[in-house]
Amino acid sequence: MRVAAIQMNGGDDVAANLKLTEQLLREAASDGCKLAVLPENFPLMPARGRDKAAIAEEPGDGPIQDRLSRLSAELGLWIVAGSMPLVSPEIDAERVYGACPVYNADGAQAAIYRKIHLFDVDLVDKQESYRESRSMYPGDEVTTVDTPFGRIGLTICYDVRFPELYRSLVDAGAIIFTVPAAFTATTGEAHWHTLLRARAIENLAYVIAPGQCGTHPDGRATYGHSIIIDPWGRVLAEAKDGNGFVAADIDPSLPKKLREEFPALSNRRL
Repeated sequence: MRVAAIQMNGGDDVAANLKLTEQLLREAASDGCKLAVLPENFPLMPARGRDKAAIAEEPGDGPIQDRLSRLSAELGLWIVAGSMPLVSPEIDAERVYGACPVYNADGAQAAIYRKIHLFDVDLVDKQESYRESRSMYPGDEVTTVDTPFGRIGLTICYDVRFPELYRSLVDAGAIIFTVPAAFTATTGEAHWHTLLRARAIENLAYVIAPGQCGTHPDGRATYGHSIIIDPWGRVLAEAKDGNGFVAADIDPSLPKKLREEFPALSNRRL
């Protein structure tokens, strides 16, 4: 089973972002991939967080979701759609969910995950401050989806720092984690590889983590280094800088085999 992690340098032009998204999905399909994972905020990396509200869609209804559905059916490709804005409770119309819809190879929407952990962080030494809660609502549901590649546990970016979420996904049967991200360059250089490999090793699961890269309209620099990691923590593929994708062949039977041979998950006592 060949899978892809799509890397993008997104901006504030939605049409240009979607054109690039389609181009890279087509390239991944031409490479033989049957599953492709998009990065966080693939339709829009805005100058202001609340600009996302202008393109927010109802679940299962809207031009971005329609385009992904058509592409997945045309290409015969499962698409884990990174994150995009979906409407949230009407008490604040300018705040959205950062949501990850999933499309099967027939174009049907198979699941939607809403980002649980919002990035509210101050990096004092770097004079960087982030408040996703000003423009987003947190989700509250642990979400998996059954695919031909095995059960996938859906997460987004900052979620990777909360290992209890990944334990919950494993307990729900996940053998693959998707981690679409727009990791800052500062935190990415320090922690990206370590966190992702830890989530793979401690859960004996594949990790597919596509990222945004480069500088964006709000001045943020993101880390890129989109990566695919196997359940033993080995890096199968990693992107260089710039737009593109990396692909790797995965074995859906490997997590079960490793979990039987190295039963750390069943040896848990807490």
